[in-house]
Formats: sequence, structure tokens, C-alpha cells
Amino acid sequence: MKLLVVEDDNLLCKSITDYLKMEGHICDTASDLFQASRRISDNRYDCIILDIGLPDGNGMDIIKLLKENNSGDGILVLSARSSLDDKLSGLHLGADDYLTKPFHFAELSARIHSICRRKSFMGQNEIKFNEIIVNTETKIAYVGSTELVLTRKEFDLLVFLITNRDRIITKESIVEHLWGDHVTLTDSFDFVYTHVKNLRKKIISAGGKNYIRSLYGFGYKFSEE
Repeated sequence: MKLLVVEDDNLLCKSITDYLKMEGHICDTASDLFQASRRISDNRYDCIILDIGLPDGNGMDIIKLLKENNSGDGILVLSARSSLDDKLSGLHLGADDYLTKPFHFAELSARIHSICRRKSFMGQNEIKFNEIIVNTETKIAYVGSTELVLTRKEFDLLVFLITNRDRIITKESIVEHLWGDHVTLTDSFDFVYTHVKNLRKKIISAGGKNYIRSLYGFGYKFSEE
């Protein structure tokens, strides 16, 4: 998953991102409202981990901005404030969950996964598309009863494509979602073609249909068409 951590405490921010990266997530960071606004304007995130108390304003303003833009990004509010009013304010504005500091990283991770399941997979750990079954908790995918032997990036790519089925997905959006912003500085996205080709081949070899369409000049589309 691609996550944004908005936290002005540099030490805590690094600890959070180190833990989430260890779990295999892509993490961007912002330390104030200005940086966070720029990030969410330029990127789409599975979940935003948002501190309320920021040096240049209130993190609640980020929630308002996301809702004004009809963003589907998940929002997990972090705050040292434990009062009921603060929690209700965040949830009423549109946050998906609220976690009070201090917290355990395992609980933070569980809350993030729960938000993403609710938003993308209707609360389910399994995604089904015809003969393809993907378990987002065990990180295992099947074609019928045959397990697909996928690399981590191939698995993440499959989830990304199925989640965005019937939409045109550009190479740039795949790179941004699976590798993060820094990789978009490269001039060539040939490695995306390699990952897509390998994933397609593995699905077909396991008895699945070719759902991944290459659209010259545009990108890819995961569809029955």
C-alpha cells in the first residue's frame, strides 16, 4: 500500500515509516500542512496517517481538503488529544479512524489494514475476480486451486490492477503506487512492462485468462473485454 505519514515529530515520523516500510509499504512523509497539501494534490494514497497538531495549523484542515476534492484516500487521525470532542470532530469531518498517542505500531498497522479493507474490499480479506482469488492478509493469490508464485511487487501489482479493474492505468500510476515518488524521476518505465509481462504469464500458465490488456500510448487495463 502507498501511505502518507503527516507528523511534525521527526523521530516519531521516522519510527512510524521505518515500521511500515518493514511491512512492505511505500511511505511518503510531510511535517506540516503545506507539505501535506502538496502531497495529496499530487498523489493518491491508500491511507493517510494524520497528526492533528501541526506547526502551521490544524490537521483537521487536511480532512476538509480531502473531502472537498472527493478523495477516496483513507484517513487515520493520530493525536495526543484523548478527549471525546476531538475524536468526534475528526470522525464527523470524515476521518475513518482515530488513534490516540502513545500507541503500539502493531495496532497502528492493524488500523491501517482495516481502513483499506473497508474502502477497497468491502471489509473482506479476499478479492475475487472470476477464477482469480487474492488474499490480502496472507499475501497469496490463486487461479482456481492453483497457487500463483508471485514476487511481492507482482502481488501488489495484481491487487492494484484488480482494485482498478476496467480503468486505464498508466505506467506512471503503477510506478507511483508500487515504488513511490522517487522512482518517477527515471526516464524509462521498462521495468513496469517486465513486471506486467511476468504477472500475465503466470496467470495464464496457471490456467487463467489474459485479463491484462496493453493499451499502446496509455498503459494497461485489467478487464474481461
